[in-house]
Amino acid sequence: MVNFIGTLGYSIILPFLVFLVNDFGGNEFIYGLVGAVYPAFQFFGAPLMGKWSDTYGRKRILFLSQLGTLIAWFIFMIALFAPKTILAQYEASALGSFTLTIPLLILVFARAMDGITGGNVSVANAYLSDVSTEETRKTNFGKMAMSSSLGFILGPSIAGVLGSTKYEEVLPVGAAILISMVALYVIWFRLPETKANLVKPSLKQFKLRKLFATEQKDCYEVDDCPDKGLKSVLKVKNIPFMLVIYFLTFLGFSFFYVSFPMHALNTLEWTAFELGIFFSIMSGLMILVQGPVLSLVSKKTSEETLISIGSILLVINFLLIGSTNIFITYLSLIFFAFGNGLMWPSFLSLVAKYAGSEQQGAVQGVANSAGSLASIFGLILGGWLYGAVGNITFYIAATLLLIIFMLSFRLFKLKKAKV
Repeated sequence: MVNFIGTLGYSIILPFLVFLVNDFGGNEFIYGLVGAVYPAFQFFGAPLMGKWSDTYGRKRILFLSQLGTLIAWFIFMIALFAPKTILAQYEASALGSFTLTIPLLILVFARAMDGITGGNVSVANAYLSDVSTEETRKTNFGKMAMSSSLGFILGPSIAGVLGSTKYEEVLPVGAAILISMVALYVIWFRLPETKANLVKPSLKQFKLRKLFATEQKDCYEVDDCPDKGLKSVLKVKNIPFMLVIYFLTFLGFSFFYVSFPMHALNTLEWTAFELGIFFSIMSGLMILVQGPVLSLVSKKTSEETLISIGSILLVINFLLIGSTNIFITYLSLIFFAFGNGLMWPSFLSLVAKYAGSEQQGAVQGVANSAGSLASIFGLILGGWLYGAVGNITFYIAATLLLIIFMLSFRLFKLKKAKV
């Protein structure tokens, strides 16, 4: 429920963000840049949130993360009413033409605020691992992915319907604020804590030099705190290889998430409502795969096999989705749903298995930061590429997923070596 509510609030922005950036004076590159602000700040926030969740508990940190999201939505609302005062205009052949305005800057600040407290994904994954057994881990991560997809169904739909009124983006953002408030209530009053022997946060005990190297409850109290930071995470067997796949996956998907809205706006000439419906159908298909389909095949198929099959299906999706034919565009969603629905929950399950219990929060935080780093480069580069080469950007994304497909064969060797 927590994951669903969080995704619902986030996904409301998807259908109209590209139109909003365009209205505020931005172009393809600026759209990618605005999208990259969130993962850029999340890159620093996610590891910190993951480590604090190991020390102070998943519940407290999830609440803190969601509180940051709520504040960010209030700032976002301010951007909608700010005067469109032009601060600067740029005419650059490499980056295209765009205008820097006050609401555009406020929009960037709102995304930054949400990003710096955006460790909810890594903490939620760590929480799920806490309550999962070896037998239920893959199925549980499938349910987690399904809850995200359900949020992605309703979010764009709500945005499309509410955004089509005379109030335009104001109603969807207002809905996101209410949803964030509900999430805060659910986390604080309904979510049980999974970590024992927690430390109460204390500024007196806080030491900046230990901030990125603490995992245990007494790390703020002793001088010989064991290293549980990035170097320690990279020493966990098989985790560096998994982080490479994590990075490449987010890089490919970032190209898609920045390019397709621009493709829908400029080539397909869709409205925010039509784009919202597209994302809703895409998420609905993923729920079908991540729910009953994954539950069925996961009992008979290993994570390694599902990752391999899913990645090649995603390659096909990216080869088709840039078409100007509406039928082919929607047909590609089937490959997207089955590819992402089979691959990603299986991959997260495998990461959790390799991480173990002691450094689960730290590994999830580092993995989330790897994804954020890929998103930073992917969204900025993807926006620039789409402005320069158009739909070829989708083929570049397909190439990245093809590399993941080839790398997935090494997972079978790792499995045999473990046995």
